[in-house]
Amino acid sequence: MTERNMAEISERVQALTSWHHDWSGLRVAVLGLGVTGFSVADTLVELGSRVRVIYGAPDNDRERLLDVIGSERYLAADTDEQLVDLRAFEPDLVIVSPGYAPNHPLTNWAMEQGITVWGDIELGWRLRDKTGRIADWICVTGTNGKTTTTRLTAHMLVEGGLRATPAGNIGVPILDALRDPQGYDAIVVELSSFQLERMGTISPYASVCLNFAADHLDWHGSTEAYWAAKAKVYENTQVACVFNRADDETIRMVEGADVVEGARAISFGLDSPPPSGFGVVEGLLVDRGFHAERHGQAFELVTVEELAERGLNAPHLVQDILAASALARSRGVEPADIARAVLSFVPDPHRLQQLGETTRRPGVRWIDDSKATNAHAADAALRGMHDVVWIVGGSLKGVDIADLVEQHAARLRGAVVIGVDREPVLRAFAEHAPKVPLVEIDEADGTATMHAAAAAAGEIAQMGDTVLLAPAAASWDQFRDYTERGRAFQAGMIAWDGQGGTGNE
Repeated sequence: MTERNMAEISERVQALTSWHHDWSGLRVAVLGLGVTGFSVADTLVELGSRVRVIYGAPDNDRERLLDVIGSERYLAADTDEQLVDLRAFEPDLVIVSPGYAPNHPLTNWAMEQGITVWGDIELGWRLRDKTGRIADWICVTGTNGKTTTTRLTAHMLVEGGLRATPAGNIGVPILDALRDPQGYDAIVVELSSFQLERMGTISPYASVCLNFAADHLDWHGSTEAYWAAKAKVYENTQVACVFNRADDETIRMVEGADVVEGARAISFGLDSPPPSGFGVVEGLLVDRGFHAERHGQAFELVTVEELAERGLNAPHLVQDILAASALARSRGVEPADIARAVLSFVPDPHRLQQLGETTRRPGVRWIDDSKATNAHAADAALRGMHDVVWIVGGSLKGVDIADLVEQHAARLRGAVVIGVDREPVLRAFAEHAPKVPLVEIDEADGTATMHAAAAAAGEIAQMGDTVLLAPAAASWDQFRDYTERGRAFQAGMIAWDGQGGTGNE
């Protein structure tokens, strides 16, 4: 291609800002064949583009579907082979699945050639007008709590009479939601830092970063880069920037954001709220952010006692509820609808999931928090407990958990160390918690690991203790995802009990 041709192609691509524009004949390379990559390919084929999916691992079901819809595909585990294929395809546009790091050789090559590179979120924003019912985007990110807050916000919006759905990193690709023929009033978009890295220019109706702690440093390269990615969630927000007033980093994000004129900053926290804030007063969750007389009055939402009856009173869950309430209230949901939504909400499995007790060791609680994939999440789980047998470890993603071990050493009855990054975990215990009994599980197979870990924890635990799976690490070293890890743990608990116990999966 000549430089003049590339300039013309880039100009055409940048002008594509609507579902109803002409996408036909556009040569699009899609990197990755996960749920996001397939949704991109399916969408662009529907729009008439020539699509080639380049990916590194076989997927029989999605490969068959690509053939059915008429997308090209190329499988190669080797990045150099993928690059050869990408060059030969001569794409006009490259769409990148979230897991591709910023400096990936394929995207580096594309940008060097002047080829436009987007993520699925930017593509989705450009295609959001398929139906006449164009949804407002309510964007949710944070180191922890994203999925719970996203699901709960959507639940509140629906309770308030809106047609709404969760999408994005929660597992439903944004493009799948946007192609719903009925359209939505609002889409609650969970955004990972990977997606935010290549988000492009969007304009959320409301946005939140729930909290910030170092994570995914192996992918982003530094804490600063990870922070910068998370901060993008607030850019161009139209109505409400919701932030955690106990978290200095989210405050800094909001203060530095370039927002639409008139957008308000709405805080949440576990203390008594200021005007334009949500918080807790005398056992009540309250809204001062959207009360006409907010300088002297507040709307009552739910009581902490009501949350406790439903197992929703852990401090980080209360924060998620307050954040979701602020987002939903910004879109006009009434306080009574908020309350009904909260009291009918059921959290996803593997998020502080109470498994009950076993018959083999009565009086010991078992809790599955496999979703605690980083130190910040594990810290939130441990804070509300004492006499814990802690199952910890996995892929640490470049994060040091020594501070976490030191902070919680006094509440540990014992620890069971699992996963590929055991050595730094063991060193942290040797230095900061040398008196805590340790069991190291050296198993290559994930299922065998969790069965052995559950058995070891069960043997350590005494009446009144809690066995807690909160790994403070990703599951990718031995499992497909945290869900598979949690299921293996629950199966291990039942296997160790030998009689089924009184727990539930």
